[in-house]
Amino acid sequence: MAESKSCGCGEHLMGLPDIDFSTFVLSLSSSAMVNLGEAPDPSSGKVDFQPHLAKQVIDILAMLQQKTTKGLTEEEQKLLCEMLYTLRMKYVSKVG
Repeated sequence: MAESKSCGCGEHLMGLPDIDFSTFVLSLSSSAMVNLGEAPDPSSGKVDFQPHLAKQVIDILAMLQQKTTKGLTEEEQKLLCEMLYTLRMKYVSKVG
């Protein structure tokens, strides 16, 4: 596992998970699911469909896939590919 870098802001006291590529991809995917209205917004508890924001996050994940493929492990590649497929299918089913 990659060494965690801290800015000394107390992250370790907040119980935040170590950040690695998979955690980053899952975080972006969760954001897209919230914007697709598939999950409630953690800060408000409301379910809100915002397709323009969902598309932006999906496009960011696609860019990451394109730019990082050679530097990812097989597990990271699989996770990113599966997340993109799932999000794209949900987006298309909602937006049409």
